[in-house]
Amino acid sequence: MTHARPDSLGVLDRFPMTHSDQTIARFLAAAFVAGPLVADEMATRGARMLGRRWRWLTRLALRVSEEFQHGPRPRRATVEEFLLGDSVFHKACERHELEIANYSITAQMCPVDAARNWPVPPLCTFADTADWLNVRSRELEWFADLRGLAARASHQKLRHYHYRTLSKRFGQVRLIEAPKLRLKEIQRQILREILDAIPAHNAAHGFCAGRSIKTFAAGHVATSVVLRMDLRDFFPSISRAQVEAVFRSVGYAESVANVLAGLCTNCAPDDIWDGVEVPVQQLRSVIARYARPHLPQGAPTSPALANLCAYRIDCRLAGLAESAGATYTRYADDLAFSGGDEFRRSAKRFSQHASAIVMDEGFDVNHRKTRIMQSGARQRLAGIVVNAHTNVPRKDYDRLKAILVNCLRSGPQSQNRDQHADFRAHLNGRVAYVELINPPRGKKLRELFRRIDW
Repeated sequence: MTHARPDSLGVLDRFPMTHSDQTIARFLAAAFVAGPLVADEMATRGARMLGRRWRWLTRLALRVSEEFQHGPRPRRATVEEFLLGDSVFHKACERHELEIANYSITAQMCPVDAARNWPVPPLCTFADTADWLNVRSRELEWFADLRGLAARASHQKLRHYHYRTLSKRFGQVRLIEAPKLRLKEIQRQILREILDAIPAHNAAHGFCAGRSIKTFAAGHVATSVVLRMDLRDFFPSISRAQVEAVFRSVGYAESVANVLAGLCTNCAPDDIWDGVEVPVQQLRSVIARYARPHLPQGAPTSPALANLCAYRIDCRLAGLAESAGATYTRYADDLAFSGGDEFRRSAKRFSQHASAIVMDEGFDVNHRKTRIMQSGARQRLAGIVVNAHTNVPRKDYDRLKAILVNCLRSGPQSQNRDQHADFRAHLNGRVAYVELINPPRGKKLRELFRRIDW
């Protein structure tokens, strides 16, 4: 049986609460969420908190367990709210003079069922987290910045990120938030030892080991129709609360999940937008979006966390695609669907259903980039042509080949028109990309590259 959680006004109307009720609820909620949401274990922790194993504790623990056991470890405040609206709890407070006998209950790891075998470090307290990251507690508080003090700091040295704005089409702007060295090292440790141990959805191909932009596109080769959709402002749309939920799902207590999420999210200062040429109304919206705690585009942890926060949307879109006889893959903010003649006939209606799911999950679709591409025209995903096999566009291949030929004839410096600091590495990367997408063509370009006199 599931018990609805009344809002705060309903609680006040239904139960005349005293300060003692609220205090007991707060500490009892902390005891309940300190470990697994198993009724008997919760009652044991509650008894340790109250100094006695009251008979009603087991019934109350069972009601809390039924409400919250299917999902990540709940917040203490959420359980406290539930207790303040529960009849069993209020009858106990009325009948007994309850007191707090033990103000501290050591938290335990409490992962969701799917996470029980993930090899993540067992961090049970804030102090454990500081030791694991090899920083002092005060430093950890400063780096996590849960109060958003860095965004209000006037001096750049007190901020944890370097900022750079990039103009996009249609008056849009993208903010690159690059963490400073020490915070970047901390984020890399979180990525390497926690996030890399958590599997993303099978449909996610961006920033996943063993998957790439080619595997993202390969599932849509030689199909009757390809539907391409794009998520608007993917990284800044993901909130700190969503990131905290990921870490609580792993099994971390609220204090640990909060500080890990703080280390991986950021609030951008208002003054970084000075001089950005964007329409005033649009700029206000951008400033408000980035001022909220969000995933910073530029942090090493953000791609992995974005994939994990998008797990629900991947599940729902994959299910929708399967019901329509289609294939679904995602590469960061690029969504791709494809199928045969049956899917071709319903592609437009399907895109509307997919958009509704995206919005329901808290994201926005960039409708300007939505494309329904038939097999008779060029079908392109993330810059890769997928009509017959994965391929780079002809003009891109011809342009790169011309650059390599001119490097052979006139020397590489004659072709470095954009003044790349390491032009050889730049060209090597472009050739490697073609090798990945179309190995035969990439082999021809690689032969030209090897003959260049650097």
